[in-house]
Amino acid sequence: MPRTLRDALITFQRSPLLSALSIVTIAFSLFAFGLFGLVALNIRDVLNRLEERVEIRAFVAEGTEPEAMAVAAGDVARYPEVQRAMLVTQEQALARAQRELGEFRDVFEGATLPASIDVQLKPGFRDPAAVRRVAARIRAFTFIDDVRYGEDWIEKLYALRNVAGVAGIALGLTFACVSMIIIGTTIRMAVLARAREIAIMRLVGATDDFIRRPFLLEGIIKGVLGGLLALLMTYVARALINTYLIQTVFFDRRVALLGLLFGAMLGFMGSAISVGRHLRRV
Repeated sequence: MPRTLRDALITFQRSPLLSALSIVTIAFSLFAFGLFGLVALNIRDVLNRLEERVEIRAFVAEGTEPEAMAVAAGDVARYPEVQRAMLVTQEQALARAQRELGEFRDVFEGATLPASIDVQLKPGFRDPAAVRRVAARIRAFTFIDDVRYGEDWIEKLYALRNVAGVAGIALGLTFACVSMIIIGTTIRMAVLARAREIAIMRLVGATDDFIRRPFLLEGIIKGVLGGLLALLMTYVARALINTYLIQTVFFDRRVALLGLLFGAMLGFMGSAISVGRHLRRV
């Protein structure tokens, strides 16, 4: 391993300009991938915040005993899908309407709004099927007049989530393939620059594995350095977006580390493909 590392570092010393060009090329390809990941992360964050607003509102028939409503709210709160069930009285419903629709405050003067049981669902139970299932159970109470949860809105939200997920996977794989091709091309340039040395090593009996190892390590190092540079550029881009456009979230440490490992993997795979192709021709 020390010899392999030394040989890889010698390549950097012999061709500093080519090595720097390779790292910058890798960085820009991973930067494009990082920007896509940043967009996907923020889309997911927005969808998650919208999902938190999924709520079932069950309107109670007028004249229902408060004790019956309280018992029903307690029963609903014990459903495995339910995070919280809150009983809203007629007075509280009126006050909420006046607060949320302040410009129509006069319209509500003297009005009577129905009491309701407002239900918030746990994460993982906010998809259309789960919401319909809980709503159907609540409708079974005899004093429930109507149950509303914005069915069309929830279905569109999850359709958007599914489309975003499929598009994210497809574009992510595309960017990964493009990055690997670019990395492989840069490593291929390094291999060609040492073609004569490789031929001499083959003549003196060096095995393919012995020849391949320094290039593989070189690809990993370039992938990691390119990943670090790409991460820095992505952070700067995010800071500019936050300053001049909208507030966004950034990758956490775990995702950033996975990005560096991904860069190392791309560097390794690009090197393996390029070196293997060259050795088959020598």
